[in-house]
This record gives sequence, structure tokens and C-alpha cells, in this order.
Amino acid sequence: MKRFKYAFVGLSLLFAIISCSRDFLELNPQGELTIPQIESREGVEGLLIGSYALLNGNTIEGLWGNYASAPSQWLLGEVAADNAHKGSNNGDQPNMNLIERHLPTSTNDNLQVLWNRSFEGIVRCNNTLRVLASVQERGEDSFDAERAVQIQAEARLLRAHYYFLIHRVFVNLPWIDESITTTEDAVNTPNSSNVVPQIEADLRFAVETLTIEKYNGEVGRVNLTVAQAYLGKFLLYQQRHDEALPFLEAVIASKPDIRGLSFTENYDIASENGVESIFEVQHGLNPDGGGDNANVGDMLNFFYGSAPVSCCGFFQPSFDLVNAYRVDANGLPLLDGSYRTDPYMSDFGLTGAAKTNYQVDRTLRVDPRLDYTVGRRGVPFRDWGVMPGDAWIRDPGFAGPFVGMKHTIELAQLAANSVAGTPQVTGLNVKIIRLADVYLMAAECKVESGDLAGALALVNAVRERAATLGPKMVGGQPIANYQVAPYPAFPSADYARNAVRFERRLELALEGHRFYDLVRWGIAQQVINSYSSFEGTYLSISRAIDFQPHNEYYPIPQDEIDRSGGFLTQNSGY
Repeated sequence: MKRFKYAFVGLSLLFAIISCSRDFLELNPQGELTIPQIESREGVEGLLIGSYALLNGNTIEGLWGNYASAPSQWLLGEVAADNAHKGSNNGDQPNMNLIERHLPTSTNDNLQVLWNRSFEGIVRCNNTLRVLASVQERGEDSFDAERAVQIQAEARLLRAHYYFLIHRVFVNLPWIDESITTTEDAVNTPNSSNVVPQIEADLRFAVETLTIEKYNGEVGRVNLTVAQAYLGKFLLYQQRHDEALPFLEAVIASKPDIRGLSFTENYDIASENGVESIFEVQHGLNPDGGGDNANVGDMLNFFYGSAPVSCCGFFQPSFDLVNAYRVDANGLPLLDGSYRTDPYMSDFGLTGAAKTNYQVDRTLRVDPRLDYTVGRRGVPFRDWGVMPGDAWIRDPGFAGPFVGMKHTIELAQLAANSVAGTPQVTGLNVKIIRLADVYLMAAECKVESGDLAGALALVNAVRERAATLGPKMVGGQPIANYQVAPYPAFPSADYARNAVRFERRLELALEGHRFYDLVRWGIAQQVINSYSSFEGTYLSISRAIDFQPHNEYYPIPQDEIDRSGGFLTQNSGY
């Protein structure tokens, strides 16, 4: 099967009807191809590939700086929640500190990056649709009806993705589609209308049009399964649980039982586009070894000091997340929050001989997913060896003693899958939706519709798969008391709701979902302020966070408001 990579081909980069290469509302084309040059079947296919290319959040402006637009959404999806810290030290990327502390301003460069990259993707989709219509209208050398409508569906699903990505962040957006053909019209489009119906229409068109088969068998393309999963997710975000469930169940029915699938293959570069994958961003090295098409958004998140791949030391898991993996004597999560009582701290705060001679507590009773998600001192980390603690961390006093694992690759895979001289830029794909995510979204829908038994079965399937994870071993013995067991029952809707939400945290930790989950559940203020009280006991970056309702979304970038001449208005609270 072909491995479809979203190459930055010339056609997709040089065209411009409305250019977003730097700013959404600023026309700045360079080396522009004219419309007649791309009004062909080859041109349309090139434009569509260019629409896929922005999934990795990167443009040709360079490797560095695309962190907020990373498909992993590590900054806005995890650091902004209770799962992770920005990491590094206090002086590095200070605007990220403001994201973590929920003190963003409209001039925060991370917000500008996400806005620009997302609208770049939207405009590429619009240009694909516009030029496709022109080619079809001309008749000569046009597509057959089947491929034409398939291109429409692919482009509209991608447009829905880019809009969904920034709708979660900014809420109030201008709707720019293929009918807008001039910069003036784009500039004059306000952000006062509700874009939800248009996003939904794009997703429904994709569900009604796409098939299971992907064009040319290319694994990176979207298909019916992606469309069903995405529409189900979108409806779930709108609290339309009964409508979302059939689409999510259709995806589950099309896949093998999750209990027979590998958890670790989701984070293995040798097992990409596996059976659990639903929607996966294709990353890879350029033919010349460069990294424009690679996983540039996660490049800051490799470690520091003596780590085999040493960079910048960002994206460190929180104490709260690590302790959330603790279980009771029955192998069940501590849903009442008691995991914060006498928390496990690794070697944090120790000095002298106690620090030097620290030994990991093998009696610690935890879900095995902990040590396949987080690196902690004394525990084997992939094939890198036993994690030594502070030697891999830039400033443990600022962001704690832990490192993330899911965005890394095996050392044995590094030479063939990373950029020479910049090994923190790898070809590891990022999954936007995977099967366990769909199971847990479906379980959530079942809880809200009163089907607690159905929700129980789905959650337990995910937990039973977790139980198959092999223990991490040192000296021939497990390095922790690993336990994970299915729930015997969901005695009430409140209990079930809490269990499903907790399971999402454990299963999908550090994959970019957490903050958006908290917001759509309506509990972000409660959870994050409580987290601040706990985590701030140990780390100053988390101390005295005052999350308010307007912090559920972010300010519109000020540069965009200024350029719009008043058509874009700032979000309330900023």
C-alpha cells in the first residue's frame, strides 16, 4: 500500500487567490502561478495535496515556530489543562507561560501562529474547490463525476477540520469559503456569525459522499471512516449525543475489537497507519533529508542534558497526571481524587544522599499505561535505557521530574527517521482520531442517553486492552505494581460519567484532547483551579491560577483585528 505523504509541491504553494502565507487578511503572493496554469486535473490534484499539507501545521517559512499549530495540540490541548507543563525554564518561550497560566493576550504569538496556519489550510481547501468547479464547468479535460465529487468531499472535510481546530480556540470566526474570491471580500467578512452549521454541512457532505476506499489506495487520504468519526466528534462537541452515537458506532463496527489491538503501536513509527488509526497526519522527511513535512510541531519536546536526543526540554507531564494513574487494590482508578493524597513525587525535592541514592518505589500500584506515557526516574524509557531523572530535564524545579513519551521514537529508528543535525524533528505521524478515542466518545454518548451498560462495555474494552501491556522490568522484576481491571458496574449516571471522563484522561493523555474535553464538559474552571491548588504546592508555574469562564476560549490575534479595519471584533473578556 502506498504511503501518502503531503508533499509541499509547487502547485500547492505558489498559487494565490486569497493568500494566507503570512496573514489571513493580507494579500502577499510571491512567485504566484496564474489560474489558467492550474486549471487542469493535475492542477486540482496538486491543490488538494497542498490542502493536506497544512495538517502538520507547517509552512515553508522554516522548521521553528510552528508549535501552537502542531497536530498534537500539545500546548493548547495539554499544557493549558492539568496534564502537562510548558517545561524548559521560566525564561524560554515566555508567551507559553501565559498560555499555561491562562493569562493570554491578543498579541501572544502562539495564537497568531494557530490562526495563520489554520486559515492557510482553509484557503487551500477553498482554492481546490474553486478551481475544481472551473475545470468541471469548462468540460474539456475535466474529471469524471465520481472523482470530482470525491475531491469536493476530501477538500470539504479538510476545511471542516481546520475550522473545527480553531473554532475550539477562538469560537467567533469569519466564515470564508470558495465563494469569496477577493481579498476585499475576505477583509469585509465579520466574525459575528455562527460557523457551526457550515462546519457540520462540510462534514455531512463528506459522510454522504466518501467511501471506505481511499483514492489510489493512499493511506493518508480521508475516507468515509474519517468522515463518520469526525462528524460524530463534532456533534458530541455540540452536546448532540443521540445524533453523534450512530456515526461513532459505525466506526467501531468497521474496526476489529480494540482488546486485540496494540496500545504501543499507536506511538511506533514502524507501525503507522495501523488498524487503530482513524485520522492520522502523515509525517516524513523530505527527499533531500529536510524536515518541512516532518513532525516539526513537537520538536521542542525532546529532552535536555545527557538525553540521547537532546533539545529544549518542553512538554513535561504534571504531578497530577502521573498520580491519576494510581489505582486502588482492585485495579480501579481513584475517581474521588484521593490520588492526590500522599502523592508520588519521584525524586522531586530530594537533596544530597537521598537524591543520589534514590530508588523507584516498586510497590507503587499504578495503571501500566503510566510507563508507556510518561518517563520517570528508574523506569526504562523505550530503548533509550533507564530514565536517569534530572539529567534529562532542563529545570526540574520549574516543571517537575517527568518527561513525555508518546511523541518520541526508538533510538534504533532515529537515523532513518529524523533530520540530520536536528534529530528532534522526526517522521513520526500524529493521530488526530484513533479507535480508543471513538470508543470513549461513544461511551460518553451512551451515558448521556441512559445506556450505562453499553457505556460500561466500551470503557471496559479499553481497560482490558490496557491490561495486556507488559510490565516495565529492571533486574528481571517489574518496576511497579501494575494493575488495571474492568469496572464491575456503573451504579449511577454520575459515576459512569466520571469514569468515562477519567478513562479519556488515562488513555489519551498528552495527545491534545484534555483542555478541549474540560471545556465541552463545562468543568474547566472547577478542574483547573483545583489543579492549581494541588500542583501549585510544588511548582510555582501552577500556583494561584485564576481560571475564569472567558478562559475557555482565547483572544482573536490583534494583528488580524487591526488588518480587518473593524470587521473582526475581539472576544469577550479580552
